[in-house]
Amino acid sequence: MKSDLLKYKGIHPGIVLARELHKRSLKQRPFALSIGEHPQTLNKIIAGQRNITVGLALKIERALQLAEGTLSLLQTYYNIEKEKKKEQESPDLSLIRNSIFWDTDIQQIDWIKQSKAVIQRIFERGNDEEKNEIIRFYGKVKISNVIKTFKPKSMTFQPKFK
Repeated sequence: MKSDLLKYKGIHPGIVLARELHKRSLKQRPFALSIGEHPQTLNKIIAGQRNITVGLALKIERALQLAEGTLSLLQTYYNIEKEKKKEQESPDLSLIRNSIFWDTDIQQIDWIKQSKAVIQRIFERGNDEEKNEIIRFYGKVKISNVIKTFKPKSMTFQPKFK
């Protein structure tokens, strides 16, 4: 399975487990019970709603005669991809002062859904470095479109589009 591991890199291990069970014509519930696990747990893992623990991965790998560590590695690769995606979904927070978002937890901001409010707040209260980071993150077109819709209190900063 090691050579197959690369093609599954970044995919939730539950998908691979479902495929293995299907290939072997095994039903989820009886399989879960046979390894001493709750069927609901296995179902949530297969649905991608729950991570697979190392202990459970070992049980499953033994029962299906998979290489030891396969499912744990898949879980790790999946977690890495998930974290990378999360990093792409927010600007570099080390460049943005928490005090600009004094009324909310900066870690909880949905940077995509609340883009207009974020852009407005940064362009009203942010310094040049913060404004440039927001321009980098959202792009020139989105910034220009949002800036047209509001009258900032002090628009001393003119975005420098490169």
